[in-house]
Amino acid sequence: MMRLLLAVLAALALGSCAQADDKTHIYLQRFFGECGAEYGGRTDVSKAEGECGIVTTLVNKFNAENPDVQVDVNVIAWPGYPQLTAQMAARDPPDLVTMHSGVMSDYAAKGLLEPVEPYLQRAGINAADFTPASRDAVAIKGRAYGLPWDTHGGLYHVNTGLFREAGLMRGGEPILPTSPEEFFAHARQFRERTGKPYLIQSLVGDPAGAARSLYTYMMAQGAPIFPEPDRLRVNTPEGRRVADFFRRLTAEGLGTSNMDTPAAIAAFMNGEGGIYPTGTWMIGQFQEESETPGRPLYRSYAVYPFPHLWGEHVASVGGHAWVVPARERTDKQRQAIARFFRFMAAHNYDWARTGHLPAFAAVVASPRFRALPQRDNIAPLGTIGRSLPGTVQRQSAVEGIVGEEMSAAITGQKSSTRALADADRRVNEFLAELQ
Repeated sequence: MMRLLLAVLAALALGSCAQADDKTHIYLQRFFGECGAEYGGRTDVSKAEGECGIVTTLVNKFNAENPDVQVDVNVIAWPGYPQLTAQMAARDPPDLVTMHSGVMSDYAAKGLLEPVEPYLQRAGINAADFTPASRDAVAIKGRAYGLPWDTHGGLYHVNTGLFREAGLMRGGEPILPTSPEEFFAHARQFRERTGKPYLIQSLVGDPAGAARSLYTYMMAQGAPIFPEPDRLRVNTPEGRRVADFFRRLTAEGLGTSNMDTPAAIAAFMNGEGGIYPTGTWMIGQFQEESETPGRPLYRSYAVYPFPHLWGEHVASVGGHAWVVPARERTDKQRQAIARFFRFMAAHNYDWARTGHLPAFAAVVASPRFRALPQRDNIAPLGTIGRSLPGTVQRQSAVEGIVGEEMSAAITGQKSSTRALADADRRVNEFLAELQ
């Protein structure tokens, strides 16, 4: 608590002290790590690597190209929302904040974020420029509450070497199932020919993965996960169908059941299974493994969206966005924020090198983005990606509860019906307490 208080006081001092120059200052608060020792003075974005390196270099470049504006940056430990909440309570929030799209509703519902259409208009950005997934991610009651920065979500990371051994390759591409029945047929063939599990699952202490699978395949079946903003409903025929599918898969030994995230990552990199469902953020590390001679993934890696098993082909996704906390600002500060938006939009490709999908449709379609490793395969996320409704609050906490109960169903600790009923009950009691 004392460390948090000191951090807040330092941030408030940074945001409140009078500036000694004639520049227009805007205060930006972000996560993505601190790497000032390496990138603090750099402005060549093409030579920056990783989330921290790229975002640090981008801000440096903006300041260099806009001498009348100074973006003052405060780097916070991920995810930083307790500190942001304290700053808002003190009525001295930052001007710009990096925020997960699933968190935006918590602040927007209380009037703590500004709709960003005026900034987009000043920046010459049209919401039609965004991919459907990124546009959906920042929309709350028909208003845009952030500049979308990327789309991220679950993907099927595939060991193509093992798929080849299993006879599940065609034309140099892995054959992914197109129905639940085909999924089981492929998984059994894979295990018979390789002796290894088809699916590596991180079900211990990682509820997000199990929740993503449930959300994705309930959305595919057209089942509303939240028929009302404060009421979860996953204990339905559609939800039980998904839970029973993964429960049966695990019971047959076609998917692992005792791994946490570090163990699952290590298992996939060491060639111990065929597919690891995890996020866009792992593409860089797995791609590096695939380019390293002697490693189990060498020349044996590909990645795709979750396969189309039921109904519509959709995927549960989220994203990062730049949001503008509500506070008094001068017109020069508002213009500076708009210029920052325009600059970041122009550099969306640079950010996409981190592995996340670009927020702008033109960047997703561009040859230079498609030429990056694996990006052509994951580009459909921009179209098939779906977020939970923007009116649903505490989405991260809800995901934790849903994933915990879904994992209990998958591993056989509970029946599917009981696990999903418990998810409904626990989430709805939790959301009722917020009213």
